[in-house]
Amino acid sequence: MAAQIDTLSTGDNHDGLVRRLISRWRDDPSATYRSWFLWDERLKNFRSIRRGITQVVGEIERGTFGVAYRGSSLETVVHSVAEQRQIFKGADHAFLWKPKLRIPDIYESSENQRAFGRLLDACSCCDTAEEIIGHIHAIDRLKIKGLGPAVANLLYFLHPTLVPPFNTAIVKGYNALTGANVKLGSWEHFLAMRTGILDLNDRHRDLLSNDLGAIGGLLFDVGSDRYPAPPLDGSGAALTTWGQRLEAAREEARTLSKAAMAEGENERTHTEIQAWLRDLGLALGYDVWIAANDRSRSFNGSALGAGCLERLPDTIATSKGADSIRLIDVLWLERDGDHVAAAFEVEHSTSIYSGIVRMLDLALSGSDLHATAGLFLVAPDAREADVRAQLQRPAFSRVADLDISYLPYGELEKNREAIGRFGSGLKAIKAIASKLA
Repeated sequence: MAAQIDTLSTGDNHDGLVRRLISRWRDDPSATYRSWFLWDERLKNFRSIRRGITQVVGEIERGTFGVAYRGSSLETVVHSVAEQRQIFKGADHAFLWKPKLRIPDIYESSENQRAFGRLLDACSCCDTAEEIIGHIHAIDRLKIKGLGPAVANLLYFLHPTLVPPFNTAIVKGYNALTGANVKLGSWEHFLAMRTGILDLNDRHRDLLSNDLGAIGGLLFDVGSDRYPAPPLDGSGAALTTWGQRLEAAREEARTLSKAAMAEGENERTHTEIQAWLRDLGLALGYDVWIAANDRSRSFNGSALGAGCLERLPDTIATSKGADSIRLIDVLWLERDGDHVAAAFEVEHSTSIYSGIVRMLDLALSGSDLHATAGLFLVAPDAREADVRAQLQRPAFSRVADLDISYLPYGELEKNREAIGRFGSGLKAIKAIASKLA
């Protein structure tokens, strides 16, 4: 331990010290790299958030968006972003209507609202950094009161390799790591920070990723004082102090915080519930599909996807919602057929938004084969009220047309063995579930 601190010397350049920091950070189970960036659910949420942004744009274009944040389609999608682990906590603050300040001025001003919609729509359609920056300059020239770089959190989910996420901690971390003086609330400062982040990411890409969420997570943890930024001057005393602080962070990482342990338990529970549904589906004679990015996850010594379909039938794999459908937690299909009998989304502690969007993609995939599929949100017993409240949001208006039910963990655990032995079809599963629409 001491030897590692001793290897730090005034001969180390700043880039070398940053690499040491990144290496320590990557190995920390409670840091954002492992707890968020490598989190399987992170990628599953991209499509649903993009779809939510499309809905916001559509409502603004039709003039049906409204004049309030609460209850709007924007609140739904920003709430989903805010639940992407700690890094995005508070993402909705910038969009909350502050009546005394009359900001952000995209609710009462229809002209500003349409400009905001044009920004989201244009950035959804373009695919180069130059185009995105051009659209940002266009919105900045309008000087819409209270509408600043917090919007970058939405743009990140549209273009994760071109736009970094943004919040107070990320700005603070960037300034600490680079010696810059980026200010909050300025698009000009955000774009300057983006250039610096891209440069920093290029120098350490082998330890980070093309996806700017990785370096965003590093800056967040530095700005949150979870990890110390190396001294810019590399002087002896400052270097020694930094080495000691880095070692202290490492020691803290060895004993996970209660929050990190709870997140690990959430992941275990999610996989366990998927395994229950897998085994039950197979026992009832269905072919079973496990979400594409969960198939290789280990449960009880074997892959979660063991004994399940290795590819979806062509009618599903080529449908318009295929990218989303393949990420549904568990599908039961008629044996050797292409009809989805049931779809299950396991929602432990995160927003139900992404799961509902995947259900909609299945139901509206353009084929009558799936119109009669049983759709189930599987969640802890205590979450039923929350699930029902979420489904009242305008963004979920189409859900009323679907056969969707709430299946509590407790009922599934208590009845799954009996259903597997004596049940047939979906009758028993529907008997222990509650209609949501």
